[in-house]
Amino acid sequence: MKKLVLIGILFLSTFFLASAQNKIDTSAATEIVVMPYQTTIIADGKAKALIVISVIDKQGNAVTNASNTIELSVSGDAALLFADQKSSRNSTPAKTLTGKLSQGKLNVYVQSGRDTSLIKFQAKGEKLITGSTEIRTVQPGIPHPVTTVAPIAGNAKFGQKILGADISFLPQLEARGMKFYNENGKQEDVLKILKDHGFNYIRLRLFDHPENAKGYSPNKGFCDLPHTLAMAKRIKAAGMKFLLDFHYSDTWADPQRQDKPIAWQNLNFTTLKDSVFTYTKSVMQTLKDQGTEPDLVQVGNEINHGMLWPDGEINNLDSLAQFIFSGIKAVKAVSPSTPIMLHIALGGQNLEARFFIDNMLKRKVPFDVIGLSYYPKWHGTLSDLKMNMADLAKRYHKYVMVAEYSQLKEAVNDIAFTAAGDKALGSFIWEPLNTWESFFDRNGKANSFLQVYPAIAKKYNVH
Repeated sequence: MKKLVLIGILFLSTFFLASAQNKIDTSAATEIVVMPYQTTIIADGKAKALIVISVIDKQGNAVTNASNTIELSVSGDAALLFADQKSSRNSTPAKTLTGKLSQGKLNVYVQSGRDTSLIKFQAKGEKLITGSTEIRTVQPGIPHPVTTVAPIAGNAKFGQKILGADISFLPQLEARGMKFYNENGKQEDVLKILKDHGFNYIRLRLFDHPENAKGYSPNKGFCDLPHTLAMAKRIKAAGMKFLLDFHYSDTWADPQRQDKPIAWQNLNFTTLKDSVFTYTKSVMQTLKDQGTEPDLVQVGNEINHGMLWPDGEINNLDSLAQFIFSGIKAVKAVSPSTPIMLHIALGGQNLEARFFIDNMLKRKVPFDVIGLSYYPKWHGTLSDLKMNMADLAKRYHKYVMVAEYSQLKEAVNDIAFTAAGDKALGSFIWEPLNTWESFFDRNGKANSFLQVYPAIAKKYNVH
């Protein structure tokens, strides 16, 4: 998802903000936005996933009075039907449908068949960029617990709220010669600048062998263990804490891609599970040996569709739970007090989040924090995010936080620090050094995006 996010959000920085004008030129619509409220449903012939179709202009503003005609199609063992049953539209499930936006939106259901499959949904319109999404239909099966002993996680206590930033790109930027300056024009280590503006945590992503030809950083190996060790030293020296993000891949891992490391490609299930344990333990021990144990660990990145595909795909829930548990056991073998996060890309998709967490808990997977990604194009409205965080905290008695976001900084943090009551843990902004809405201009000088954070830190007593 990250590469898609980098492209998509450039055009979507104000996606859910209302237009300040009384009238919007509907001809200004340039792109179809597809927002699914579930991307995993049961293959029982009747389960439905709601998808909301809308359109945006070149600036990413929602065209709220658009009435474009939209052609909908679905592949795989699934069918479509309109969600508005009060209309005169045909409610019989079909592979293709044609409908018109009403006040800028069109709601449709994807209804599952009885075979497990990858469903591809597409929405087209004349002179509009096509929108699409993927939905997986699954058969959860009878859950088999990963352990029968007392939990080794799930009781962590946090002494402080988290205002964090994922700046894993930093070594790459510095290798290109980039320097950073505070608002007074003074050059400083960017970690100091962030800390001076209220940040107290840094998130680092870790790949197995990113230097591979098809890895995250061919030949250079950024975000490998040596780079992570160096960054961990800098973080601790700056008086900050850090979250370690295991991707269990040589490259990006997200809901649309969870590739095994090349070195693990041909391993059987038992050996693969052992490799997760051995690798995780080795990384943790190496960090501990240099005095930089992570303060929080996520076992897998955006794993709501699984990890280490195909063995750990979401349709193989028992196997997925075993992989996650192997990682958790390895973390705890080295650092028993380090809290564990399960990271899912479901900021506003409550039913989807509940499906994943329910199935992990049925299998006795122990963890402390539910981490959510929130990018409006894929994860719903701010109200969806607020409701989801509140429900998850109340339902599971777990800490909840926004583990990735970029836009709507103040609004997202107001939700992240309050929506889940005393279980609201905080947030991590994703890569604010060089992507859209960067904290620094092209010359490395701090800008207005960074200036919103001292007030957030003060408001929520981040220290």
